[in-house]
Formats: sequence, C-alpha cells, structure tokens
Amino acid sequence: MLATPIYIICSPSPQVGKTLIARLVSEFLVLTNGTALSFDVNLREPSLLDYLPRITETADVIDTYGKVQLIDPLIVHDGLAKVIDLGFHAFDEFFKTCEEIRFMKETVRHYVVPIILFVAGTDRMSWRSYEMLRRQTPPGALVTVHNEFVLRGALPDIMDDGRVLRIPALPTFLRAYIDRLSFSFTGYLRNEKDWSTELHQWIRGNYTLLRDLEMSAQIRRSY
Repeated sequence: MLATPIYIICSPSPQVGKTLIARLVSEFLVLTNGTALSFDVNLREPSLLDYLPRITETADVIDTYGKVQLIDPLIVHDGLAKVIDLGFHAFDEFFKTCEEIRFMKETVRHYVVPIILFVAGTDRMSWRSYEMLRRQTPPGALVTVHNEFVLRGALPDIMDDGRVLRIPALPTFLRAYIDRLSFSFTGYLRNEKDWSTELHQWIRGNYTLLRDLEMSAQIRRSY
C-alpha cells in the first residue's frame, strides 16, 4: 500500500492565493482517489470550507486541544490523503508545534509522506519562513508554489533553488470566474467539452503538475 500523503498548504503572508492552491489539491485528490479529507485553518471568509464543505473540517491551533484534533489524524496511515489549508495567522504556531513534537519524524515512522506547499510571497517574512522550513523539513518535502497571478516576476533565488510548482496567471475575468463558491475545477473539466479553452488547459496543466508531485513524493518515501 502506498504511503498516505499529507499536503500542507501554507504561507506566513496573506492574500497569496493559498486557498486556491488548497482547492486545486483537494479536488485533484478527490478525482484521483475518490475522496480526501481537508482541514480549514483560516480566519477569513470565504475559506476552503465554503468551497468544499463535504470533505472539509474546520481546525485551529489556538490551544492544546485544537492542535491535538488537527495533528493526530495526520500521522495515521489510513490511505486517506489529507490537505491542510493553513491560514497565515496559524503559520508560526503550527510549525512550532511540529518541531516540538518531532512531527516529521513521526510521519516517517507511521508511513505518512508530508508535502509542504509553501506559497511564496514578496515580503521579508516569506523569505525568513522559507529558511525556517528548509531547516526543519526532510529533503524533498518542501515545495515552493509560485502563484504567478500574485507574484509576478522571478522568485527569490533561495526559493528558486529547490523544487518549484508554478501556477500560471489567469486573466482577471477568469480568476473572478473560478473564485465563485459554486465553481468546481473537476466539474468544469467534465462539463466543458472544448479542451482548447484557456481555463480547461490551465486546470489540466495544474492537475498534471500535482500528479507528478505526488508520484515523486511516493518515490522519495520508498527510499
């Protein structure tokens, strides 16, 4: 049986498109695996729970109880892929807790593979947080997400040296279209028969990137 993947979508910066990435990952997992379990750790609306209520639970890291409720299911090898949409307000506390309990080592012991998708921002906090994660996570587990709609131009050199997932920018009118609460990426692929549309190509391209990412994570875990 393949290791159970955990996708942690995170950034210390607000408004970098983190929930968009969490939606893409969650819908991709449901399409490929039939189901997934997502955790919404956000303060602002709309959030992942609003887009995918059937597979999403709310969570927090405010106190010990909340941390246990969030982290305990993550180290269970049950074959159910999990996604965390980690709000910027919870970034420091979540990874501080992970370091204290040696979360990364526990995932190895329980046959779970973490995939940290760090959505890059333009501020100094983003750079410092990336440095912290690079020291804390095992080789290959940290992936920088370059959301070109938010971060135009090149990534900082330190982030561009590692593995990068590049999400192409969409025109503003298409971005507004996919931001609707009723919009589904997979639903669009199934219902739109014209494969040449820009949005169709964008979704398929991102799903392909996620497929390759998951395959490489499983290969990394096998070693």
